[in-house]
Amino acid sequence: MTAPPHDPGTATAVDVAVAVPGKAIEGRSPWRIAWVRLKRDKVALAGGVVVLLLVLVAVFAPLIVGLLGHPPNEFHEEEIDPFFSTPKGAWGGISSDFLLGVEPGNGRDVFSRVVYGARISLLVAFLSAVVAVVIGTALGIVAGYFGGWIDAVVSRVMDLLLAFPQLLFIIALVSVVPNSLWGLHGSGVRMAVLISVIGFFGWPYVGRIVRGQTLSLREREYVEAARSLGAGRGYILFRELLPNLVAPITVYTTLMIPTNVLTEAALSFLGAGVKPPTASWGQMLSKAVNTYEADPMFMIIPGVAIFVTVLAFNLFGDGVRDALDPKGSR
Repeated sequence: MTAPPHDPGTATAVDVAVAVPGKAIEGRSPWRIAWVRLKRDKVALAGGVVVLLLVLVAVFAPLIVGLLGHPPNEFHEEEIDPFFSTPKGAWGGISSDFLLGVEPGNGRDVFSRVVYGARISLLVAFLSAVVAVVIGTALGIVAGYFGGWIDAVVSRVMDLLLAFPQLLFIIALVSVVPNSLWGLHGSGVRMAVLISVIGFFGWPYVGRIVRGQTLSLREREYVEAARSLGAGRGYILFRELLPNLVAPITVYTTLMIPTNVLTEAALSFLGAGVKPPTASWGQMLSKAVNTYEADPMFMIIPGVAIFVTVLAFNLFGDGVRDALDPKGSR
């Protein structure tokens, strides 16, 4: 009897169990297997490379601007047409001296402001995602494991926050927040408010996923075995359940960050983001509304920056999801 045909690109249990003569069997952790799957997804890897480049740009913004641009708040009126208040050169004043042109009206370097705007957007997006993940994981795992009235209360709080108008609340809150708070001033206060509120209203999404996963994991054999051996609730939550929730939490975090980037840009566009003259992509788009007919490049450049950032994170997040849960994509 002949063996059934076997696809060499597909790994099976037999492949793992059969040892190559003269070589020891090498075990692979789930994370290593996920990394092998992720490396095969070229689109996700491209998104990951763009994400890494964006992070490096945000971290080394002062160095990049010092080498390739001008200070982000420095005016260059000589680059502006005095009659039309638009850049003198073509394509928004793009030249070897101003790589992405200059801002209409005052001549500020668009390249420098886009680079510093990446720092604001990514910082708010990352930190608000951390806040949401910490709160959502803690409450979700507690609600899923203990159940009963604790689960009912946490679930109703989730429903309440999911129905709350987040953007309207932030706009109203920013209008009453003082200029100095928690030792911060100006744009620092605005960023702290954005991170806190976006993270607080984002935790129910994480909490629902963690709660659902915990409900299925708490009945598994290894959890029952830990209970039978006298393990306490804290041990079961942090040593048995939490390590098995890292994969779904990681996947959702990578997909939450681009949403937070869009939220920060929308709030800055509406005037509820960082204060001028701090650079922000949404703020640049808001200002470009009045000048896009005379200088469309000033609107296109920050718009492309937002588009590329969100697309890269989404592609990378989809790849991470497929790598950690390959059955979920079928």
